[in-house]
Amino acid sequence: MPPLVIGHRGASGYRPEHTSSAYDLAFELGADAVEPDIVATRDGILVLRHENDISATTDVASRTEFAGRRTTKEFADHTLTGWFTEDFTWAELATLRARERLAHLRPTSAVHDDQYPILRLSDLFHLIDEASNTYRRTLGMVAEIKNAAYFESIGLPLDELFAAEVRAAGWSNDDERLIIESFEPTVLEQLAARGISAQSVFLIAPTGQPLDKIIELGAAAPYYSDYLTDSGLAALSVDGISVDKSLIIQADAAGELVVSSLVADAHAAGLDILCWTLRPENAFLTEPHRRGEQAADFGHWRGEFAAVMGSGIDGVFVDHPDLAVTVRDDLRSRAAASV
Repeated sequence: MPPLVIGHRGASGYRPEHTSSAYDLAFELGADAVEPDIVATRDGILVLRHENDISATTDVASRTEFAGRRTTKEFADHTLTGWFTEDFTWAELATLRARERLAHLRPTSAVHDDQYPILRLSDLFHLIDEASNTYRRTLGMVAEIKNAAYFESIGLPLDELFAAEVRAAGWSNDDERLIIESFEPTVLEQLAARGISAQSVFLIAPTGQPLDKIIELGAAAPYYSDYLTDSGLAALSVDGISVDKSLIIQADAAGELVVSSLVADAHAAGLDILCWTLRPENAFLTEPHRRGEQAADFGHWRGEFAAVMGSGIDGVFVDHPDLAVTVRDDLRSRAAASV
Protein backbone atom coordinates (compact mmCIF):
# COMPACT_ATOMS: atom_id res chain seq x y z
CA MET A 1 0.00 0.00 0.00
CA PRO A 2 1.23 3.53 -0.73
CA PRO A 3 2.91 5.71 0.06
CA LEU A 4 6.30 4.26 -0.72
CA VAL A 5 8.99 5.28 1.74
CA ILE A 6 12.10 6.22 -0.24
CA GLY A 7 15.38 6.71 1.59
CA HIS A 8 16.65 10.04 0.26
CA ARG A 9 20.28 9.28 -0.64
CA GLY A 10 19.93 6.45 1.85
CA ALA A 11 19.22 7.14 5.50
CA SER A 12 20.93 10.50 5.08
CA GLY A 13 19.60 11.85 8.36
CA TYR A 14 21.80 9.37 10.19
CA ARG A 15 24.83 8.78 7.94
CA PRO A 16 26.70 10.77 5.29
CA GLU A 17 24.58 10.60 2.15
CA HIS A 18 25.25 8.18 -0.70
CA THR A 19 27.43 5.87 1.40
CA SER A 20 27.01 2.12 1.80
CA SER A 21 26.19 2.73 5.47
CA ALA A 22 23.41 5.19 4.58
CA TYR A 23 21.86 2.82 2.04
CA ASP A 24 22.15 -0.27 4.24
CA LEU A 25 20.63 1.59 7.17
CA ALA A 26 17.73 2.86 5.04
CA PHE A 27 16.63 -0.68 4.29
CA GLU A 28 17.21 -1.79 7.88
CA LEU A 29 14.88 1.04 8.98
CA GLY A 30 12.14 -0.08 6.61
CA ALA A 31 12.60 1.93 3.40
CA ASP A 32 11.00 0.43 0.30
CA ALA A 33 13.56 2.02 -2.02
CA VAL A 34 16.53 4.39 -1.98
CA GLU A 35 17.30 7.40 -4.13
CA PRO A 36 20.79 7.91 -5.56
CA ASP A 37 21.88 11.02 -7.45
CA ILE A 38 23.91 9.94 -10.48
CA VAL A 39 26.81 11.80 -12.10
CA ALA A 40 29.82 10.73 -14.17
CA THR A 41 33.60 10.57 -13.90
CA ARG A 42 36.04 11.60 -16.61
CA ASP A 43 36.33 7.99 -17.73
CA GLY A 44 32.57 7.46 -17.92
CA ILE A 45 31.91 5.66 -14.65
CA LEU A 46 28.62 6.59 -12.97
CA VAL A 47 29.04 7.54 -9.32
CA LEU A 48 26.66 8.56 -6.54
CA ARG A 49 26.96 12.17 -5.41
CA HIS A 50 24.45 14.94 -4.70
CA GLU A 51 25.98 16.95 -7.56
CA ASN A 52 29.05 16.69 -9.73
CA ASP A 53 30.53 19.33 -7.39
CA ILE A 54 32.07 17.23 -4.61
CA SER A 55 33.66 20.06 -2.62
CA ALA A 56 31.37 19.77 0.41
CA THR A 57 30.50 16.07 0.34
CA THR A 58 33.99 14.54 0.29
CA ASP A 59 37.43 15.17 1.76
CA VAL A 60 38.76 16.39 -1.61
CA ALA A 61 39.50 19.92 -0.34
CA SER A 62 41.95 18.49 2.19
CA ARG A 63 43.76 16.28 -0.34
CA THR A 64 46.88 18.15 -1.43
CA GLU A 65 47.39 15.92 -4.46
CA PHE A 66 44.12 17.23 -5.91
CA ALA A 67 44.56 20.93 -5.05
CA GLY A 68 45.17 21.72 -8.73
CA ARG A 69 41.83 20.23 -9.76
CA ARG A 70 39.87 23.08 -8.17
CA THR A 71 38.34 25.02 -11.03
CA THR A 72 35.44 27.19 -12.15
CA LYS A 73 32.73 25.79 -14.41
CA GLU A 74 30.36 27.83 -16.53
CA PHE A 75 27.31 26.39 -18.26
CA ALA A 76 24.05 28.02 -19.39
CA ASP A 77 24.56 31.11 -17.20
CA HIS A 78 25.51 28.99 -14.17
CA THR A 79 28.95 29.50 -12.62
CA LEU A 80 30.40 27.32 -9.87
CA THR A 81 33.87 26.90 -8.37
CA GLY A 82 35.03 23.67 -6.75
CA TRP A 83 36.06 20.12 -7.47
CA PHE A 84 33.97 18.16 -10.00
CA THR A 85 33.56 14.46 -10.69
CA GLU A 86 34.13 14.85 -14.44
CA ASP A 87 37.70 16.02 -13.75
CA PHE A 88 38.61 12.77 -11.96
CA THR A 89 38.94 9.17 -13.05
CA TRP A 90 37.10 6.56 -11.03
CA ALA A 91 40.42 5.31 -9.66
CA GLU A 92 41.07 8.79 -8.26
CA LEU A 93 37.59 9.28 -6.84
CA ALA A 94 37.78 5.89 -5.17
CA THR A 95 40.50 7.27 -2.88
CA LEU A 96 38.19 9.99 -1.50
CA ARG A 97 35.96 9.65 1.53
CA ALA A 98 32.43 10.96 2.07
CA ARG A 99 31.47 13.75 4.44
CA GLU A 100 28.17 14.93 5.95
CA ARG A 101 26.75 17.76 3.83
CA LEU A 102 24.66 19.26 6.67
CA ALA A 103 27.11 18.92 9.54
CA HIS A 104 25.76 22.02 11.33
CA LEU A 105 22.36 20.32 11.59
CA ARG A 106 23.47 16.71 11.85
CA PRO A 107 26.59 16.43 14.01
CA THR A 108 25.85 12.81 14.90
CA SER A 109 26.08 11.96 11.21
CA ALA A 110 29.23 14.04 10.79
CA VAL A 111 30.89 11.74 13.34
CA HIS A 112 31.09 9.28 10.46
CA ASP A 113 32.97 11.65 8.15
CA ASP A 114 35.89 10.15 6.22
CA GLN A 115 34.84 6.57 7.05
CA TYR A 116 33.18 5.59 3.77
CA PRO A 117 34.30 5.70 0.15
CA ILE A 118 32.33 7.04 -2.78
CA LEU A 119 30.08 4.44 -4.43
CA ARG A 120 29.53 3.63 -8.08
CA LEU A 121 26.04 3.01 -9.41
CA SER A 122 27.04 -0.60 -9.99
CA ASP A 123 27.83 -0.93 -6.27
CA LEU A 124 24.31 0.19 -5.37
CA PHE A 125 22.63 -2.27 -7.71
CA HIS A 126 24.56 -5.04 -5.95
CA LEU A 127 23.73 -3.65 -2.50
CA ILE A 128 19.99 -3.56 -3.27
CA ASP A 129 20.03 -7.10 -4.64
CA GLU A 130 21.73 -8.28 -1.45
CA ALA A 131 19.35 -6.34 0.80
CA SER A 132 16.34 -7.78 -1.03
CA ASN A 133 17.62 -11.25 -0.21
CA THR A 134 18.42 -10.32 3.38
CA TYR A 135 15.03 -8.78 4.15
CA ARG A 136 13.05 -11.13 1.88
CA ARG A 137 11.14 -8.36 0.19
CA THR A 138 11.33 -6.45 -3.08
CA LEU A 139 13.47 -3.35 -2.63
CA GLY A 140 13.99 -0.70 -5.26
CA MET A 141 15.85 2.30 -6.57
CA VAL A 142 14.62 5.75 -7.58
CA ALA A 143 17.54 6.87 -9.72
CA GLU A 144 17.94 10.61 -10.24
CA ILE A 145 19.88 11.50 -13.37
CA LYS A 146 21.70 14.74 -12.52
CA ASN A 147 22.77 17.51 -14.89
CA ALA A 148 22.22 15.44 -18.03
CA ALA A 149 22.38 18.35 -20.48
CA TYR A 150 25.68 19.52 -19.01
CA PHE A 151 27.26 16.07 -19.10
CA GLU A 152 26.13 15.54 -22.68
CA SER A 153 27.79 18.84 -23.65
CA ILE A 154 31.16 17.51 -22.44
CA GLY A 155 30.87 14.15 -24.15
CA LEU A 156 29.49 12.11 -21.25
CA PRO A 157 25.93 11.13 -22.27
CA LEU A 158 24.28 9.97 -19.06
CA ASP A 159 21.44 8.21 -20.91
CA GLU A 160 23.90 5.95 -22.73
CA LEU A 161 26.04 5.34 -19.66
CA PHE A 162 23.05 4.67 -17.41
CA ALA A 163 21.40 2.29 -19.90
CA ALA A 164 24.61 0.28 -20.08
CA GLU A 165 24.87 0.07 -16.28
CA VAL A 166 21.23 -0.99 -15.92
CA ARG A 167 21.65 -3.78 -18.47
CA ALA A 168 24.89 -4.97 -16.87
CA ALA A 169 23.11 -5.20 -13.50
CA GLY A 170 20.19 -7.16 -14.98
CA TRP A 171 17.68 -4.42 -14.17
CA SER A 172 16.78 -3.31 -17.72
CA ASN A 173 13.29 -4.84 -17.65
CA ASP A 174 12.47 -4.25 -14.00
CA ASP A 175 9.83 -1.53 -13.81
CA GLU A 176 8.74 -2.92 -10.45
CA ARG A 177 12.02 -2.04 -8.77
CA LEU A 178 13.41 0.78 -10.92
CA ILE A 179 12.11 4.34 -11.17
CA ILE A 180 14.09 6.93 -13.14
CA GLU A 181 13.67 10.61 -12.38
CA SER A 182 15.14 13.87 -13.58
CA PHE A 183 14.51 17.62 -13.58
CA GLU A 184 15.25 17.43 -17.32
CA PRO A 185 12.56 15.62 -19.36
CA THR A 186 14.85 15.04 -22.35
CA VAL A 187 16.97 12.41 -20.61
CA LEU A 188 13.82 10.51 -19.57
CA GLU A 189 12.76 10.41 -23.22
CA GLN A 190 16.24 9.28 -24.27
CA LEU A 191 16.24 6.40 -21.79
CA ALA A 192 12.80 5.25 -22.93
CA ALA A 193 14.08 5.30 -26.52
CA ARG A 194 16.99 3.10 -25.43
CA GLY A 195 14.50 0.46 -24.31
CA ILE A 196 14.97 0.78 -20.56
CA SER A 197 11.77 -0.53 -19.02
CA ALA A 198 11.34 1.52 -15.86
CA GLN A 199 8.88 3.97 -14.44
CA SER A 200 9.73 7.54 -15.47
CA VAL A 201 9.18 10.48 -13.13
CA PHE A 202 9.59 14.16 -13.96
CA LEU A 203 10.97 16.20 -11.07
CA ILE A 204 9.22 19.56 -10.80
CA ALA A 205 10.72 22.38 -8.76
CA PRO A 206 8.64 25.19 -7.21
CA THR A 207 10.41 27.77 -9.41
CA GLY A 208 12.58 27.96 -12.49
CA GLN A 209 12.79 26.12 -15.80
CA PRO A 210 14.25 22.78 -16.91
CA LEU A 211 17.83 23.37 -18.01
CA ASP A 212 17.53 21.13 -21.06
CA LYS A 213 14.54 23.15 -22.25
CA ILE A 214 16.39 26.43 -21.71
CA ILE A 215 19.20 25.12 -23.92
CA GLU A 216 16.74 23.88 -26.53
CA LEU A 217 14.21 26.73 -26.55
CA GLY A 218 15.88 29.72 -24.94
CA ALA A 219 13.40 32.32 -23.72
CA ALA A 220 10.51 30.14 -24.88
CA ALA A 221 11.40 27.36 -22.43
CA PRO A 222 8.46 26.43 -20.18
CA TYR A 223 8.57 27.10 -16.48
CA TYR A 224 8.10 24.21 -14.07
CA SER A 225 4.82 25.79 -13.03
CA ASP A 226 3.53 25.39 -16.60
CA TYR A 227 3.65 21.63 -16.17
CA LEU A 228 1.38 21.78 -13.11
CA THR A 229 -1.68 23.14 -14.90
CA ASP A 230 -4.39 20.68 -15.97
CA SER A 231 -3.24 20.89 -19.57
CA GLY A 232 0.42 20.67 -18.57
CA LEU A 233 -0.15 17.52 -16.52
CA ALA A 234 -2.24 15.95 -19.29
CA ALA A 235 0.53 16.56 -21.85
CA LEU A 236 3.29 14.84 -19.88
CA SER A 237 4.56 11.59 -21.39
CA VAL A 238 5.85 10.12 -18.11
CA ASP A 239 4.50 7.81 -15.46
CA GLY A 240 4.59 10.33 -12.67
CA ILE A 241 5.82 13.58 -11.22
CA SER A 242 7.83 14.33 -8.11
CA VAL A 243 7.43 17.71 -6.42
CA ASP A 244 8.79 19.78 -3.60
CA LYS A 245 6.89 19.47 -0.33
CA SER A 246 5.83 23.12 -0.58
CA LEU A 247 3.64 22.23 -3.58
CA ILE A 248 1.69 19.77 -1.41
CA ILE A 249 1.41 21.61 1.92
CA GLN A 250 1.74 25.24 2.95
CA ALA A 251 0.89 27.32 5.99
CA ASP A 252 -1.81 29.92 5.43
CA ALA A 253 -1.92 33.45 6.88
CA ALA A 254 -3.39 32.11 10.12
CA GLY A 255 -0.57 29.58 10.50
CA GLU A 256 -2.77 26.63 9.64
CA LEU A 257 -1.54 23.86 7.36
CA VAL A 258 -3.29 23.68 3.99
CA VAL A 259 -3.07 20.68 1.65
CA SER A 260 -3.18 21.56 -2.05
CA SER A 261 -5.16 19.80 -4.78
CA LEU A 262 -2.02 18.73 -6.65
CA VAL A 263 -2.19 15.06 -5.61
CA ALA A 264 -5.76 14.80 -6.88
CA ASP A 265 -4.87 16.75 -10.02
CA ALA A 266 -1.97 14.42 -10.83
CA HIS A 267 -4.07 11.32 -10.26
CA ALA A 268 -6.82 12.76 -12.47
CA ALA A 269 -4.21 13.07 -15.23
CA GLY A 270 -3.22 9.42 -14.76
CA LEU A 271 0.07 10.23 -13.06
CA ASP A 272 1.63 8.96 -9.87
CA ILE A 273 2.98 11.68 -7.62
CA LEU A 274 5.92 11.65 -5.21
CA CYS A 275 7.05 14.33 -2.77
CA TRP A 276 10.47 15.54 -1.52
CA THR A 277 11.83 15.82 1.10
CA LEU A 278 10.35 15.03 4.52
CA ARG A 279 12.77 15.97 7.29
CA PRO A 280 12.14 16.33 11.04
CA GLU A 281 14.43 19.24 11.89
CA ASN A 282 12.96 22.68 12.49
CA ALA A 283 15.11 24.04 9.67
CA PHE A 284 12.99 22.10 7.18
CA LEU A 285 9.53 22.04 8.78
CA THR A 286 6.69 24.41 7.96
CA GLU A 287 6.20 27.14 10.55
CA PRO A 288 3.25 25.49 12.38
CA HIS A 289 5.33 22.40 13.06
CA ARG A 290 8.50 23.95 14.46
CA ARG A 291 9.25 23.48 18.15
CA GLY A 292 11.94 25.19 20.19
CA GLU A 293 14.63 27.63 19.10
CA GLN A 294 17.31 25.51 17.47
CA ALA A 295 17.25 24.78 13.72
CA ALA A 296 18.62 21.29 14.37
CA ASP A 297 15.95 20.35 16.92
CA PHE A 298 13.23 17.96 15.87
CA GLY A 299 9.90 19.75 15.66
CA HIS A 300 6.40 18.29 15.33
CA TRP A 301 7.53 16.21 12.38
CA ARG A 302 4.84 13.61 12.94
CA GLY A 303 2.06 16.07 12.13
CA GLU A 304 3.72 17.33 8.98
CA PHE A 305 4.63 13.85 7.76
CA ALA A 306 1.04 12.70 8.37
CA ALA A 307 -0.37 15.64 6.40
CA VAL A 308 1.76 14.80 3.37
CA MET A 309 1.48 11.02 3.61
CA GLY A 310 -2.25 11.19 4.23
CA SER A 311 -2.85 13.33 1.14
CA GLY A 312 -3.03 10.32 -1.18
CA ILE A 313 0.58 10.76 -2.28
CA ASP A 314 2.17 7.68 -3.88
CA GLY A 315 5.60 8.03 -2.33
CA VAL A 316 7.76 10.27 -0.13
CA PHE A 317 11.47 10.92 -0.01
CA VAL A 318 12.75 10.99 3.56
CA ASP A 319 16.10 11.40 5.30
CA HIS A 320 14.95 9.35 8.32
CA PRO A 321 13.07 6.33 6.90
CA ASP A 322 12.07 4.95 10.30
CA LEU A 323 10.09 8.09 11.10
CA ALA A 324 8.11 7.89 7.86
CA VAL A 325 7.46 4.17 8.34
CA THR A 326 6.06 4.91 11.81
CA VAL A 327 3.66 7.52 10.40
CA ARG A 328 2.62 5.25 7.56
CA ASP A 329 1.89 2.42 9.97
CA ASP A 330 -0.27 4.79 12.06
CA LEU A 331 -2.19 5.96 8.99
CA ARG A 332 -2.81 2.39 7.88
CA SER A 333 -3.99 1.36 11.36
CA ARG A 334 -6.44 4.25 11.46
CA ALA A 335 -7.70 3.44 7.97
CA ALA A 336 -8.22 -0.21 8.91
CA ALA A 337 -10.04 0.75 12.12
CA SER A 338 -12.43 2.99 10.23
CA VAL A 339 -13.56 0.26 7.82
